[in-house]
Amino acid sequence: MSIRTPLPPGSDPPPDAGSFGPVSDPKGVSEALEAWFRVAARPLPWRNPRSGYRALVSEVMLQQTQVSRVIDSFERFVARFPEPAALAAAPEPEVLAAWQGLGYYRRARLLHAAARAIVERHGGEVPSSAAELESLPGIGRYTAAAIASIVHGERVPLVDGNVTRVLCRLAGAPGRMGDPATERWAWREAGSLVQACTSPAVTNEALMELGATVCVPGTPDCARCPVAHACAARAAGRQAEVPLPKRPARRRTLRWAVLVDADVHGILLERRPARGLWASMMQPPTVEGTERDDPAALARTRCERFEAVASFVHVTSHRDVEFWVFRANSPVSPDPALGPPVRAAHGALGGHALSNAAWRALESAGAVVRTPPATRAARRAGPSASTGS
Repeated sequence: MSIRTPLPPGSDPPPDAGSFGPVSDPKGVSEALEAWFRVAARPLPWRNPRSGYRALVSEVMLQQTQVSRVIDSFERFVARFPEPAALAAAPEPEVLAAWQGLGYYRRARLLHAAARAIVERHGGEVPSSAAELESLPGIGRYTAAAIASIVHGERVPLVDGNVTRVLCRLAGAPGRMGDPATERWAWREAGSLVQACTSPAVTNEALMELGATVCVPGTPDCARCPVAHACAARAAGRQAEVPLPKRPARRRTLRWAVLVDADVHGILLERRPARGLWASMMQPPTVEGTERDDPAALARTRCERFEAVASFVHVTSHRDVEFWVFRANSPVSPDPALGPPVRAAHGALGGHALSNAAWRALESAGAVVRTPPATRAARRAGPSASTGS
């Protein structure tokens, strides 16, 4: 006899993805998607011209980042590193500096490692098959399938959040975003579509485009949807309820004191630890604490005289970081764990990899008046956006 643990009050049982029905008429759905995409596709820079390398860079950039922010950064990045060999040969600090404004800097390191693997194992040419692409550092099933199918026409499915949402609504499947059972079901249904379609490249990209522009979270724009006639969720009047949203991640609040030491020779910067948030990037001297710590007490551990100038909250995927910014009026003592600080010339700051939060701290203290283009775009997007940067 098995003992079932009762669910907490107010919670809902996990959906059984094994009971989800299939997407009806995969052939008809794929034909409608392909016809729609040929006239509705956005003119995104990585779509013209297409190449395995441009697709690789764009797909890595687009992970957890809005398209509008990637557009601002993509052309600048590929102009600086026009092929895998150029990216592979660049030192990591240069790659991180070029990535500024996009956030989630681990992606830049993995893209850098993938470029080196492409040079070492594939003669500098991005592989064309999903299996070979998945062998590269940091390249998972979705990214490999996106490059292999969209650029090279390989008949492989792909699933991301947008595709999962579209498929759940088409089948009326009450899955929960992020649930492993829902994702397994979505991969199966995406496979049915890609086997039935005429063009895997167009069908796969159309699924992503539909989820990004029409079949959006919350209330989709069903009047513009090319497959509304085949949508089970719409037929049941449940398109706004399907799928269930992803469960929110547990969040932490941190409190950091930033000491801005600027003079005519430049701005004092130190390198962050090699692991953790913003690993190995540069920042003004920073003392990290918890939400229970007094910001001034944190600052006093490294500087005797200072004045408070600003505070702001930076939202990442799992943290709310409260930054308390102080202008240093006496020397800032180095942190032995971080190595010796450097004084970066005012005109050379763009050559250092600083997070969006570090740029904002410098701005709030009046130490800089200009920030990298991608950072300005992120600031325009609004302070509440989760950037992870």
